[in-house]
Amino acid sequence: MQPRNMSMSGVVDLAAVKAAGEAKAKAEQTRAETARQGGGGAVPPSALVIDVDEAGFERDVLQRSAEVPVVLDFWAEWCEPCKQLSPVLERLAREYNGRFVLAKIDVEANQMLMQQFGIQGIPAVFAVVAGQALPLFQGLAPEPQIRETLDQLIQVGEQRFGLTGLTVDADADGSAVAAPAPAPGPHDAALEAAVDALDAGDLGGAIRAYRNVLSDDPANSEAKLGLAQAELLSRVQEMDPQKVRQEAADRPDDVQAQIAAADLDLAGGHVQDAFGRLVETVRRTAGEDRDAARLRLLELFEVIGPDDPRVTAARTALARVLF
Repeated sequence: MQPRNMSMSGVVDLAAVKAAGEAKAKAEQTRAETARQGGGGAVPPSALVIDVDEAGFERDVLQRSAEVPVVLDFWAEWCEPCKQLSPVLERLAREYNGRFVLAKIDVEANQMLMQQFGIQGIPAVFAVVAGQALPLFQGLAPEPQIRETLDQLIQVGEQRFGLTGLTVDADADGSAVAAPAPAPGPHDAALEAAVDALDAGDLGGAIRAYRNVLSDDPANSEAKLGLAQAELLSRVQEMDPQKVRQEAADRPDDVQAQIAAADLDLAGGHVQDAFGRLVETVRRTAGEDRDAARLRLLELFEVIGPDDPRVTAARTALARVLF
C-alpha cells in the first residue's frame, strides 16, 4: 500500500529529464574516459554508502552519476525521522549491490547544497542520474514504497542513460576486523520485530510491538519514538491530501480538520508548518477543542524528538498561547 501523504512521486517523470540524449552521450563519454584511465573496476562494499560534502560533490556525485544512479540522503543529527530513514537506505544500498550509490549529506554542514536542491524539510531524498537531478521523496516512507521508487530510478538509469551499475568486490573490505556485537538488551527482540513490521508496511503490527515494549518499559525512548511515527503513518495512509487540505482551508475553526492537515504536514516533512498550524489552533479554541489540538501537538513532538530545535521553539510558542 502506498501512503498518499508522502510527497513522493513514485514514478520518476521521464519527460522531465531535460536533454536526456545529451546526458546519455556525456555519461558514455565519461565511462569511456574512466576505462581508458584504468578505472571503472570493482569497488568495495564500503563505496556503496558515502558521506558527501560541498567540496567533493562534483567528484563523488556528479562524476559518479555517469556510471550509476546516486541517491542523495539529506539529513541532520537532530532529525529523528532521518535516524529512522537513513539506516533503511543504507541497508538497501548494500542489498542492491551496486545498482545505486547512497550519498549522505549533512544539511547543517552543507547549507549551500541544501539551498541548491531547494530542500524545505528533512529527511529529503533526491537522485542524480547522468548529471540530472531528480526529486524522489520527502519525509518518512515505508520500505516497500522506497523499494518501488529505487526500482523505477534504476530502470530510468538503464533505459535512458545506459547505466548498468557498479561491480562490487565483496571481499575488498574483508580485511577489516568486525567489532563485537553489543550484548542484546531486554527489549531488543521486540524492538527489532517492530522495525521489521514497520519496514514491511505492517503499521498495526509495529504499533502493537512498540506498545508491548512500553507496557513493560514506559520510559523506553526508542519505543516511544517508533510508536509515535507508526501511529502517524497509520493515521495518514488512507487520507486524500487534497481533500484534507481543502477542508482545513475552508474550515479554519474545525479542530479535527486542522489536526488532520497537521498530520499530513508532518508526515510530508513540513515540521514547522504542522507545529504552527496546531499552535494557532490552540490559540483560537477553548475547552475540549483546545485540549484535542494541544494533545495532538504533543504527540507530534514525540515523532520529531525532544532535542530537535523546532520542538523547543514550538513548545515555547505553545506556552505563550496557553498562558
